[in-house]
Amino acid sequence: MRYIITRNDTRQRSLSEPLIAAFSVAGVFIILGLVIALTPNISQISNAFVNDLTTVTYNLGSSGTLNLLAPAHPAQHLAFFRAVMEFLLAVGILQIIFFAVRLFVRSPIRRISQTIGNIVFWLGGAVAANVYLLAGTRNGWFEFWTGLLLVLGISLVARFTVYLLARSARG
Repeated sequence: MRYIITRNDTRQRSLSEPLIAAFSVAGVFIILGLVIALTPNISQISNAFVNDLTTVTYNLGSSGTLNLLAPAHPAQHLAFFRAVMEFLLAVGILQIIFFAVRLFVRSPIRRISQTIGNIVFWLGGAVAANVYLLAGTRNGWFEFWTGLLLVLGISLVARFTVYLLARSARG
């Protein structure tokens, strides 16, 4: 079903997009501030995490080795990992709110699909942090980064799928 977009609708939509973007960025900073404020001793926890980072050498078979950063004692950084997970979860929830706002103001489909991709990424990242980082193992550290890359790919597929479905439904 097609509807006619009036000049007033276009003007209203064009004014709402920068506001949504500004509130989104502000929301991320507010969430970051809340996570920092609500995590006891966050500066000591963060410093301990950074000071515990070391290089780990992986054998790549006959082709050589690969050096990667990892915490030497991941189980000692569960409070830091929990703060990371809470940040990812809160930004994912914020994206859900902005998805509803975008539907309400009839944002362009590319913006709506972008927001859906963001929801998948942030909430998927929270799940990966909960499952892998909070395991407190060195393998969990690397599995988290692998999971985050996988979630990034899934979020791009979700974004593209929503965009294609909406474009095909329009006509």
